[in-house]
Parts: sequence; C-alpha cells; structure tokens
Amino acid sequence: MQTVTVGELLMTIPVGNRLGEGVLWDELHQLIWWTDILSSVIYRFHLPTHTLETLPMPHRVGSFGLTANPMMLIVAFDIGIAHYDIEHQKIKWLAQPESQIEGNRFNDGRTDRQGRFWAGTMVERRDHQQQCAALYCIDEKGDCHLRLSDLEISNGLCWSPDGRTLYHADSPKHQIYQYDFDIRSGLLSHKRLFATTSNNMFPDGSDVDCAGYLWNAQWGGGQLVRYRPDGEVDLILKLPVTHPTSIAFGGPKLDLLIVTSAKHAIDPLALSQEPQAGDVFIYQLDGILGLNSPRVRG
Repeated sequence: MQTVTVGELLMTIPVGNRLGEGVLWDELHQLIWWTDILSSVIYRFHLPTHTLETLPMPHRVGSFGLTANPMMLIVAFDIGIAHYDIEHQKIKWLAQPESQIEGNRFNDGRTDRQGRFWAGTMVERRDHQQQCAALYCIDEKGDCHLRLSDLEISNGLCWSPDGRTLYHADSPKHQIYQYDFDIRSGLLSHKRLFATTSNNMFPDGSDVDCAGYLWNAQWGGGQLVRYRPDGEVDLILKLPVTHPTSIAFGGPKLDLLIVTSAKHAIDPLALSQEPQAGDVFIYQLDGILGLNSPRVRG
C-alpha cells in the first residue's frame, strides 16, 4: 500500500460560512470554488494571489459544476437545476423535478467523468410521511433523468478514477454505498454497502484520489476519513471544527486537500469554543495526488 500522510495546515480561508459546501478546484484558472448554501453565495478564491470573490446568487445553491465557458455554471439551486450566466446574472432552467415538494431542496452534486452533472435532493422539512428525496442526472442534451429515489439526504457523490464505480451516501442512514456505473448510459446497478459511520457522525461530501481511495467528510465527527477501495479505514484526519462538509483536491500539483465546514448547527456556547467553524481549510498531502474536476459538457 502506498504511504500517504496529511501534513501541515497550509492556510485557512476565514469566511465563517453558515453552511459551506460543494467545493471544486478549477485547474484552468487556479481557483477554489464553493458555496455557502444558507447565505445564497458562491465563493471563488484565487490560490496564487489569495484573492477572494463573492458571487451573490438568486437562490440557495446546493452544488454546482464548471463548464467550458468560465462565465457559465451549471447550478443545483434549491428549487431546480439551471445554467447560470455569471456576467449577466441570468438563469436558464434545465429541470425542476421536485417543484411540487415544498419541503425538499437540492443538495450535494458533482460532474461525472463523462461530463454529465448529477445532483441530489434532501428532505429539509418533512410535510408527510411518504416524502422522500432523489438523485438526478443532467445529460449532455440538458435532459434530466431520475437515478435514485427513496432517499432522505443525498450526499457524498463521487466516482472511481476509471469512472466505473459511483459512490453515494444517504446521510441519515450513516452508510456510504457503491454502485456499478455504466459510463455510456449513466445507469446504476449492483448497489452494495461500502462503509458505515458511527451514530454521531454523518457521511457528507466525498472525493476519490488518484489511487482510488475515498475521502469522506464526517458531519458531527470533526474528521475526514480516507477509505481503502475495500472499505477499510486507511487514515483519519482530525479537524478543528465539528461539521466538515465537503472536500476537493487542488493546487498546481493536485497535492492539496481543501475542506469546507459549517457553523449553523452549533449552539452559541459550543460555537464560542470553535472560532474556525465555517472556514475553509487547506492541507498539504504527502504521497498522494487528487484528480482534476471534470467540466460539464453540452
């Protein structure tokens, strides 16, 4: 097994997000992107110059993807998925598959290695017992397809390096699953359990490194866990915050680990003991590299 260690905390971006999420690395422009869902803001941080920019959004943003056009994003807003023109602040809706479910909103999402954008929903406010969330895929034509249903909080979406295995978590169940992934059709099959978290830790955002190991942010546990391809724990990185939310690999060499966090679910007394809650953390990796984030095609 290849030896990997997480080195020093290189820097912290002191943004104090209420619910930081959806972090992405933009290798073309050396930018770190993420969102604060509850504040309806997208951030981008230019790593070489340490310049931070905020982009107010017309709705809450659960997740988003980069496209070939640097001024165009695909965004899973709380109420649906759309193309968003940053320069003109215009929305072109692609799908609003749960517009009839008032208590649901879009949550975690990611672009697969073939350039399709995926985003799942969550039950934010339960209005009836049968209410559930789901996972959707936007194909290269802009059409929306239902891929998983009967979920509570869709999370932890990512793919193996060859793109043939999809990882996905339903956070309240404390379980991360694997699926066989058909890279041509985008269809899922052969669901199986990959890993389980303890009762006080919920699997949140994930990503896979170049060796095929899964990294998962564990909400409530104050830690990231690196899992071997067989689901066994490889290492645990303890964090200075209780609620890490999403991760990405970045930097010119893809040897940085970038972590977002949240503070909105922490009571005031606990928050006074956790001054960095909601910040973004950048760690140095030693012995392993990440993979570039794919861009949405179509």
